[in-house]
Formats: sequence, C-alpha cells, structure tokens
Amino acid sequence: MPTQTLLGVLTVVNLGLFSFQSVHAPHPASPPDVLRGRALEIVDDRGKVRASITIMPEDPKVIWKGKPYPETVLLRLITADGRPNVKLGAGKNGSGLLIAGEDDPTYVQVLAEGRETTVRLKDTDNRERVIRP
Repeated sequence: MPTQTLLGVLTVVNLGLFSFQSVHAPHPASPPDVLRGRALEIVDDRGKVRASITIMPEDPKVIWKGKPYPETVLLRLITADGRPNVKLGAGKNGSGLLIAGEDDPTYVQVLAEGRETTVRLKDTDNRERVIRP
C-alpha cells in the first residue's frame, strides 16, 4: 500500500507541474522590430547569393573624381549565373541605379552625383545615349 500511495502522490505532483508549465509557458518570442547587422545576404536553395546589402568602406586606393572612393551602401540583385543585374548604391556624394540586360554591355544607369544627374542607356551594339537635364 505505501508504494501505491507514493505512486499516487508522484502522479498528482507530476500533473500539477505539467499544468503549471502549460499555463505559464513562455510565449514564442516575437520577431525583433529591427534587424541589425553589417551585411545581409539572401541565398537560393543551392546556397548561392542572390541578393545582398553591403556597406563598402571608403577606399583610399581607388581615386574617383580626384578623391578616395567614398563609403557606399550597395544593394545587389543577382541572377542564378552570379551576375548582378540590379545595383542600387548610395553614398555621401549621391546615388545610382544600374539595371543590366541579359547581355553585356546592355544597361540603363541613373546617377545623381553632387549637382549633376544623368541617365545612360547602352545596348549590345555599343550604341549609347546619355540624357542630361
């Protein structure tokens, strides 16, 4: 009889603990309001990077318009072949958008640098048109 009493007490204690945990179980964590990091990469099923957001630091080795290439935030959308067909960049001097076609050098480029803006269109026959205000 003492064994049955002990088993009964243990069963009641286990049910009590189970009930307590079920009622007071922590809720699943809600997603963070802000995702923070130094870069973001989205990969496909094979693990190849298909989209990325990167902060490119200033590069004193690369001179651009007489000054070191400025820090730039760059968004790339990449094809399955690894070719970045869309690039969107922003830096302290301005911003730019490049939309590439299937074949090099087909692209549309929109730039706003300093006080200048341009739209450049180029096709596979190397015909180019630059539009300025």
